Amino acid sequence: MKKWYFLKISSLNCFCLYLLVCFISCKKEIKKENIKIEETSRVEHLPYFGDETFTPHWITPRSNEEKRFHKIPDFKLTNQLGDTITQKTFDEKIYVVDFFFTSCPGICLKMTNNMSKIQDAFKDDSEVLILSHSVTPTIDSVSVLKAYANKYDVIDNKWHLATGDKVEIYNLGRDHYFVENDLGEPKSVDDFLHTENFLLIDKNKHIRGIYNGLNRSSIAQLIIDIKALKKEF
Repeated sequence: MKKWYFLKISSLNCFCLYLLVCFISCKKEIKKENIKIEETSRVEHLPYFGDETFTPHWITPRSNEEKRFHKIPDFKLTNQLGDTITQKTFDEKIYVVDFFFTSCPGICLKMTNNMSKIQDAFKDDSEVLILSHSVTPTIDSVSVLKAYANKYDVIDNKWHLATGDKVEIYNLGRDHYFVENDLGEPKSVDDFLHTENFLLIDKNKHIRGIYNGLNRSSIAQLIIDIKALKKEF
């Protein structure tokens, strides 16, 4: 009787061990599959965007059509170091753009924290930069931007906090980056520009993606798309 009980317990232990091994193996497979999905872009080539509707255009990279497509024009702004930045600063660079202001009591802090995730993901990658435009440039002086940069661990020359002429910044935001998607509602420089959108710009100054800067999943997708864009060039 005792011998039978011993065998019964042993068999049960073996069965439990088998289930545990299977569970761990399955978990490892799921984890590997998740990694594979997270590192894979949704498409072979990211789309191009050329107006405020953000209709995707599926253009072959380095084609004649691409060369004629909408590009971000040159600009002249000043960063938190007091250095002049232009499109030459971003030559041969992929960069992420947003619009913010240092005294923002609402969404800007979350946007800054999420942009920090982009900075951390590519902090050792010289091909990837960040450009944040102040929409209150008369308030956000160089010294104010530098204090903000220090507070939020902004890496100088990796992440540019830009001030400058308000008309130029607002025209860039509305007419070239199309960050305010208010179709049919023309706005002037007196209308405050504020948006949670992040934009992905390629090495040829084309808009290749728009993302919700408040959404964790959108930020994760932006990181994936930057990696995909690096492979394109």
